[in-house]
Formats: sequence, structure tokens, C-alpha cells
Amino acid sequence: MVKKDIQTRNDVHLLVSSFYDKVKQDDLLGPFFLPIISDWDAHIDRLTTFWETSLFMTRKLPEKYLGDPLEVHVKVDKDHNHQITELHFGIWLNLWYQTIDELFEGEIADNAKRRARKMGTFLYLKIFEARQ
Repeated sequence: MVKKDIQTRNDVHLLVSSFYDKVKQDDLLGPFFLPIISDWDAHIDRLTTFWETSLFMTRKLPEKYLGDPLEVHVKVDKDHNHQITELHFGIWLNLWYQTIDELFEGEIADNAKRRARKMGTFLYLKIFEARQ
């Protein structure tokens, strides 16, 4: 299969939905996501908007992400008795890379990997700080 780069919202949606299919099946990550996400279609749509906004900042998009992912992740960590570790973020990142590599290749795909790595590091550090 010839892979293309991530170019459209539909591409981002395919990436995000395929990624979360893996997350839901993962023995370590699934228990964090499955109990709190009741509307997966809405979650996928929200995360598609997040990643579309992140990857295509210079484009005029019909919808931009305006949420606060840090607040949500800190709350999930608190609700799970501060059990989120660097291992969770490592698995999350590996699944993200794996999904990108299965579906896409190119400059934007590489940027999606870099952004996820930076975001994962930032979120983990901020979650740890919030425990103090």
C-alpha cells in the first residue's frame, strides 16, 4: 500500500479513530479511558479537531480546538489515585507512532509524532506537578 501524508480532516479522523481503537484494547490504557468516555463519537470528533488544529495551524479551519487538555488529564490522574506513570505515556506514544506508521508517511505525519512526544512530556510533567 502506498501511503500518503496527513492532508485533510478526514485523514486526521482516520488517524485518531484508528489510534483510539488500539487504546481501547490496551490492557494498561483502556481502563483509564473506557470508564470515563461514554460517547466515543464525540470524543473522536473533539480529538480530531484538536489534532487538526495542532497540525494545520496556518490553515483557515472551520473549527478550532479551544479546550484544556491539561485540566482533563490532571482530573483523570486524580480520579485514578495518581496512578498515571511515564509507562502510560510511553505506551500511548508508541500506539500513536504505530498508528501513524501504519497509515501515513511524510512531513505532517512526522510532525504529528513530534507534537505527540512534546505533548506527552508536557502533560506528564504537569500531572506530576499537580500532585504536589
